[in-house]
Amino acid sequence: MLRRRAQEEDSTVLIDVSPTEAEKRGPYGSTAHTSEPGGQQAAACRAGAGSPAKPRIADFVLVWEEDLKLDWQQNSASRDRTDTHRIWRETFLDNLRAAGLRVDQPAVQDGNTTVRYALLSASWAVLCYYAEDLRLKLPLQELPNQASNWSAELLAWLGIPNVLLEVVPDVPPEYYSCQFRVNKLPRFLGSDNQDTFFTSTKRHQILFEILAKTPYGHEKKNLLGIHQLLAEGVLSAAFPLHDGPFKTPPEGPQAPHLNQRQVLFQHWARWGKWNKYQPLDHVRRYFGEKVALYFAWLGFYTGWLLPAAVVGTLVFLVGCFLVFSDIPTQELCGSKDSFEMCPLCLDCPFWLLSSACALAQAGRLFDHGGTVFFSLFMALWAVLLLEYWKRKSATLAYRWDCSDYEDIEERPRPQFAASAPTTAPNPITGEDEPYFPERSRARRMLAGSVVIVMMVAVVVMCLVSIILYRAIMAIVVSRSGNTLLAAWASRIASLTGSVVNLIFILILSKIYVSLAHVLTRWEMHRTQTKFEDAFTLKVFIFQFVNFYSSPIYIAFFKGRFVGYPGNYHTLFGVRNEECAAGGCLIELAQELLVIMVGKQVINNMQEVLIPKLKGWWQKFRLRSKKTKAGASPGASQRPWEADYELVPCEGLFDEYLEMVLQFGFVTIFVAACPLAPLFALLNNWVEIRLDARKFVTERRLPRTDPSGAQAFLLAFSSDFLPRAYYRWTRAHDLRGFVNFTLARSPPSFAAAHNRTCRYRAFRGDDGHYSQTYWNLLAIRLAFVIVFEHVVFSIGRLLDLLVPDMPESVEIKVKREYYLAKQALAENEALFGTNGAKDEQPQGSELSPHWTPFRVPKASQLRQ
Repeated sequence: MLRRRAQEEDSTVLIDVSPTEAEKRGPYGSTAHTSEPGGQQAAACRAGAGSPAKPRIADFVLVWEEDLKLDWQQNSASRDRTDTHRIWRETFLDNLRAAGLRVDQPAVQDGNTTVRYALLSASWAVLCYYAEDLRLKLPLQELPNQASNWSAELLAWLGIPNVLLEVVPDVPPEYYSCQFRVNKLPRFLGSDNQDTFFTSTKRHQILFEILAKTPYGHEKKNLLGIHQLLAEGVLSAAFPLHDGPFKTPPEGPQAPHLNQRQVLFQHWARWGKWNKYQPLDHVRRYFGEKVALYFAWLGFYTGWLLPAAVVGTLVFLVGCFLVFSDIPTQELCGSKDSFEMCPLCLDCPFWLLSSACALAQAGRLFDHGGTVFFSLFMALWAVLLLEYWKRKSATLAYRWDCSDYEDIEERPRPQFAASAPTTAPNPITGEDEPYFPERSRARRMLAGSVVIVMMVAVVVMCLVSIILYRAIMAIVVSRSGNTLLAAWASRIASLTGSVVNLIFILILSKIYVSLAHVLTRWEMHRTQTKFEDAFTLKVFIFQFVNFYSSPIYIAFFKGRFVGYPGNYHTLFGVRNEECAAGGCLIELAQELLVIMVGKQVINNMQEVLIPKLKGWWQKFRLRSKKTKAGASPGASQRPWEADYELVPCEGLFDEYLEMVLQFGFVTIFVAACPLAPLFALLNNWVEIRLDARKFVTERRLPRTDPSGAQAFLLAFSSDFLPRAYYRWTRAHDLRGFVNFTLARSPPSFAAAHNRTCRYRAFRGDDGHYSQTYWNLLAIRLAFVIVFEHVVFSIGRLLDLLVPDMPESVEIKVKREYYLAKQALAENEALFGTNGAKDEQPQGSELSPHWTPFRVPKASQLRQ
């Protein structure tokens, strides 16, 4: 049953705290309270507070900037907006105090422009309360750390010293864990120490949950949460504090008290550690599971690229050797004036095939028998990589307590909760929560699909324009009168076209990602998982077409619809492209290298320069404001000021997108360029340390949210099958193969020009396809079917032989479930195993006035 949003004030509080004078300026909604069902949980929190927490600077920081000089210069509307923002901030901070947070606002130097900070920290009781509400998993029993790498295990088995291994201090222990319950607090490991029981990432999770739910205005205006305050410009930034500076102390890197950030910088983010394993457990402890899983995938994928790069390089070296021993290539280069080729356009000159010797040799580097072996190798490599990543990800998901995330009912996104027009009972919890009609969402998704189709059409239009550009450029170069340039006309046009295509790809990519984000927000997806899935689907559909349309065209369509002399096919009046003397595979390799390597180089330059430029501008802007406010330029910075000068963390989507696109190039089109895995490996070695440095040194600490193509290429783009057919039917040593692949111009064309010329095709003298063409077509189709079935069968066998989850992990999961069931058994005593309730330790920092209440319904949180 749907209900329209109520217009009245919210009447529920999260936590009842006896208000101080500083907190009497505004309540959380109203001062009306519900009953007190949480007294027992509060007692449990007090009982578990074995030692008082050490003072913390802050768990979270809110920042806003005030320009007092503009107050008298602004018009009435601007002043009203400034006043409204000030009221919203004050209300938001008051409601955070009412929710049980400590809000400190350090003194700042007043001036015309002021940067103000609010330091937020949560008490032990608030942390306990929200840890149970968020169903956080906390440790029950410590385990020996069992992190391992397949390469480390292999080297140990072979007895070879492992140069990749490095001892990193302060290794995070591994635990059996279960969802936190306040009334079972003493059964959790380390619950007697308030300072270490909740890790920094858990504290950030809890703070972010409170910030996402806390209102700052009336429900009817959808004024809720930190996201909207940032979007409206009420706040400039919201971020958790780093653990301290990343630079090592004067005593050196072996100093006994390095903070977590310094450990990561010293043993992970430095360029000198490019050949060492990543300390993933340390990364997870400091940055959270999402960041750690990204680096785990990047490291795993990069490690698997090593054998692919070695095999690909060997295949390329074989091609280099075959260039000088291949008989058809020698025939072409030594043909001199034996093969006069037909003009590339109506006004273009005739040219000699021997002038394309260098192109033919370049094509032989990639197109030879070893390519077949490498294609089969890469197909099986991709299957094995994905199967073993399933095992690796299952192991990490268990060790990092995120294996059952999808099984837990997710809460509505704060943006969805703020914008949903109605409420309805949740079928799982039975509580009212924001609701958006499925029919309305379906209509919006259909409209979004139309936009996606239109953007794909734009990509196709750009591809057509590139095709026309290459054809026109080839004609222009051919008409230059230079015999050498005429032979290279197609390659010159192709190379410049690839560069122009890369520019189009990067521009369209930036535009579409922003458009996809707007469309996905408009579709009103309830949970963050559904939002991310919808956004990812849109982006990958578009990016697949955007990045792969040109290689697909070259691989499967270019040179197929050319026609023959005297009857050439045209596109908008321009003759269709044909493959150059070296074949389409060398052109596909060129396109692959320009797009993949060019994109990697540009991305790496952006990742190096843009954060530094942004960081420099942020520091310059803020320090100039401090100087105007009267602060001394040499004054020491406070931690929150230093972190505000860093670049905001923008998420991991772009990083994942870059790697997935690279993986597509490496697996789909690798038959055209065996060196693709090598270039990917070199890029990823740089990418790992570059991203590590960004996260450790240049970015603010991220907010922790609670929450068969190879066969086709060989068959249709390679000369492998035509060579095999010629070897079997005509000459085993391939002598005369060049003449075999060239057709003669029709008699009408020869009579018009008073000379006979040759062109690459399997056609008769009348211009029609010859019997050889149809025989080769049947062989190509049969090769595709056989190759795909062999790869599929082997891949399916490997899938059956490699279980998705290691047996050792399955045993641990069952053991953890057993321990959790024992620890949280309701029929046991509330505290301890002897039935006696523990006494509250002395020195607890908990306020006797603190009483937790059940988290209000989602509809009540939008005040």
